[in-house]
Amino acid sequence: MSKVVCFGEVLWDVFPSHKKIGGAPLNVALRIQSFNHDVAIISSVGDDKLGKSLIDYVLQNGVNTEHIQKAQKFNTGEVKVKLNTKGSASYDINFPRAWDYINILDKNIDLVKASDAFVYGSLVARNDVSKQTLFELLNHARYKIFDLNLRPPHYTKDLLIHLMNNADFIKFNDDELYEVSGYLDSKYRSMEQNIKYISQKTNTKHICVTKGNHGAVLLYNDTFYYNSGYLINVVDTVGAGDSFLGSLISQLLNKVNPQQAIDFACAVGAMVAQSEGANPKILRSKVETFMNPYR
Repeated sequence: MSKVVCFGEVLWDVFPSHKKIGGAPLNVALRIQSFNHDVAIISSVGDDKLGKSLIDYVLQNGVNTEHIQKAQKFNTGEVKVKLNTKGSASYDINFPRAWDYINILDKNIDLVKASDAFVYGSLVARNDVSKQTLFELLNHARYKIFDLNLRPPHYTKDLLIHLMNNADFIKFNDDELYEVSGYLDSKYRSMEQNIKYISQKTNTKHICVTKGNHGAVLLYNDTFYYNSGYLINVVDTVGAGDSFLGSLISQLLNKVNPQQAIDFACAVGAMVAQSEGANPKILRSKVETFMNPYR
């Protein structure tokens, strides 16, 4: 069992007809924990009903909530989610919210030092308080996993480059890969060439790119691994990439072969996309059946 810390936004995804608990780092944390790792999240909620409900939910799902702070002056995060006819999501992210004000505490530093992996994104760095906390924690992390999760206008080129240069593992979607390649002045046109280019520019040996319903590609210690995706009926894509990353990290921390890891992660991501909300319950046995229905 590995110890993992996720850092960043915890919030409510507000759909036209209902609310679901989410936030990319929390989605990743919940999925990693579901595969029997010891997971904690560092974040902040408001001193309100939404914050209490969120903490209760996270606790019930086995993730350590001791490092979720309570902000007296700010409300718990909410994000308005719009789904198009294909189930793809767009987001309206309210500011300021409690997770913009995550303070650096000694116990946070101790937690990160004692952990095997530290997962973070770019959105949490939109406000200076949480950004400076992230920068400090990165100084103490053993294995740093950066999930870009770009949400315009909440990032800058300089911020992304700084966070990539600190990472041991970077996860993009395909649009993000090409956007960042442009920031780094890449002249390459192919995905593989740009992945290797970013790997060299940022000194990052592990890079993964998701390609929607076409699966994903993983560069792991100079070798490429591929999965071409699974045929599903999409309900909504909210959290599918987060569950993919959580599943991939879970497998790699368990020293699973990278090809098996990316196959498993793509299956979990697809199963989330064919379900409602970011965090449906998914058993390992169901994943195996999904991948190999005739076995």
